[in-house]
Amino acid sequence: MPVNYAPRTPDEILPVRGVALGTAAARIKRWERDDLLVVALTPGTQASGVFTRNRFCAAPVTVCREHLARRRPVQALVVNAGNANAGTGAKGLADARAVCAAVGAAVRCAADEVLPFSTGVIMESLPVDRIVAAVPACAAALAERNWAAAARTIMTTDTVPKAASRRTAVDGVDVTVTGIAKGAGMIAPNMATLLSFVATDAPIGRDLLDGLAREAANASFNRVTIEGDTSTNDSFVVLATQQAPLAPIERASDPRAAPVREAIAAVALELAQAIVRDGEGATKFISILVENGRDAAECDRVARAIAHSPLVKTAFFASDPNLGRILCAIGNAGIADLDPARVSFWLDDVAVVADGGRAASYREEDGQRVMRKPEIDVRVALGRGRASSTLWTCDLSHDYVSINADYRS
Repeated sequence: MPVNYAPRTPDEILPVRGVALGTAAARIKRWERDDLLVVALTPGTQASGVFTRNRFCAAPVTVCREHLARRRPVQALVVNAGNANAGTGAKGLADARAVCAAVGAAVRCAADEVLPFSTGVIMESLPVDRIVAAVPACAAALAERNWAAAARTIMTTDTVPKAASRRTAVDGVDVTVTGIAKGAGMIAPNMATLLSFVATDAPIGRDLLDGLAREAANASFNRVTIEGDTSTNDSFVVLATQQAPLAPIERASDPRAAPVREAIAAVALELAQAIVRDGEGATKFISILVENGRDAAECDRVARAIAHSPLVKTAFFASDPNLGRILCAIGNAGIADLDPARVSFWLDDVAVVADGGRAASYREEDGQRVMRKPEIDVRVALGRGRASSTLWTCDLSHDYVSINADYRS
């Protein structure tokens, strides 16, 4: 079960004007649940996306990028779970386009106004016939309050659905931001085996939306990691339906943009942290702050060296204060001129290392007390500047191996 995370109830997930969602069972895998989602959007909806940088990006990622590059409004999304349609070559691209055409016919829009998304097993052909056959059922089920069902539908190895909402006032008008996400493993920077869709009814212009999507991704989904792998299908899309009764918001300098930016960022952060809390087999949620670096890049490098070390992660799982593993990870981060004598680190409020050596006040029982907690803060001071970086990760358990060993079974 996820670490200190309870899914939102359907009543807590706020509908967004101009967004209707419908789900159905396409039987993509051997499971008895809905696995296909269609999202219908009011005409004029703007969309912006951030995608994986994996060179073997999935066919739907390629098609999404093509459709968004036209810089025209979008009218639908389609998401399937159980099959990634990645590593499938020209056939995969044709399959993704065929699904777009089927959804376009169902919601009465052009195929290039549909954005496709897939998640699941890599290098298996997409069961197009089953998906196309289920599209009409999705269309028939379209409703503004179907966010909870949508969050469940896009799950793969997730143990719980993930959704978040915020409502804010802009010039006295209520503006809503709601999003869903899936992901529990292969979470790393530049997106990773995650899908997330965030919608707002604010009248945000496309250029501004591009900036808001990048900002939100950099402060949330690009700040989380499970084991450092980057997947083929990662996609984060922000939609603006333009339905709130406000004049268009086109520039970041417009004071009305600030509350919308904050709401989108808050939703994205909640979803990103929920993914880590539900990491495959996770029992600990770990925040890593690296500070006093020369620049944010080197702080980030140190944070990821700690977060990606199997030795560190298994020590957290075992509640074993074998904290020399963290020191080792810091030294392995690739900062050639790092002076160990200026490095210190803490677990929560417990000083473990001071000026490169074991802190005089450190006691093993204090380290174990912190390591037993479900949420742990690691703070590292590099002693070489004013920059900092924060990362969220989890431990590495027996269940992680079992889940991934049995994934295709």
